[in-house]
Amino acid sequence: MIFFLSFKSRGRIEAHGFFFGETMNIVLIGYRCSGKTTVGKILAEEMGLDFVDMDALIETNAGCSIEAIVSRKGWGSFRDMERKLAEDLSHGDDLVIATGGGIVTDRKNVERLKQNGWIVWLNAKEDILMERMEEENKSGKARPSLTGTDPLKEINEVLAVRKPLYKKAASFVVDTSRLPPDEAALVIMKEFQTELKG
Repeated sequence: MIFFLSFKSRGRIEAHGFFFGETMNIVLIGYRCSGKTTVGKILAEEMGLDFVDMDALIETNAGCSIEAIVSRKGWGSFRDMERKLAEDLSHGDDLVIATGGGIVTDRKNVERLKQNGWIVWLNAKEDILMERMEEENKSGKARPSLTGTDPLKEINEVLAVRKPLYKKAASFVVDTSRLPPDEAALVIMKEFQTELKG
C-alpha cells in the first residue's frame, strides 16, 4: 500500500499563473541533502499534487529507519524495497516524487519512473552537500554510509559514480546550491509548463 501526503484540490492545476492540464509525475533525483524532500513538498502544495518521499515511505512500510534496514539486512535489501516501490509509483499520476539518492544506480528504476514521469535533477556542490549533512548530523538524523566510510567523506567518491547517472536520467537540472527551495520549485514549475507545451 502506498501512503502519501496529499495536496490535491482539483483535477486540473493552476498555480502562480501557470496552467497544468496533463497528468504526469514530477520525479526529483539527486544526492543526499540536495533538497528533494523540501522542494518536493513545496512543489506539490503549489501545484495541488500528491507528494511521495520514497525513503520515508520505505521506512513507514518497513517499520524502521533506513539506517536500521541497512544495519540488519544490508543495502541490497533496501534496494529491493526501493525497486518495488519505484515500480508501484510508475503506475501513479499527479505525483511529485522525491527519490532516494541512489535510485539511479538501477537503470530499471529510471526506466519505470520515466514511463509517466518528468525527471528533474537537483544538483548541489559537494561542499554545500557536506554542510547540509553536517547540520543533519547535529540534529540527530544520521544517514548510513554508502561505502563503509564516513558519510561526509564519501561524497566525492559516490558522486563520481552517480553524477553521470543523474545527468543521463534527467530531463531538467536545477542547481540548489544557493537557490532557496521556494525559488527552486518555481523554476521547476516554469520549465514543466514549457515541457507540457512541447
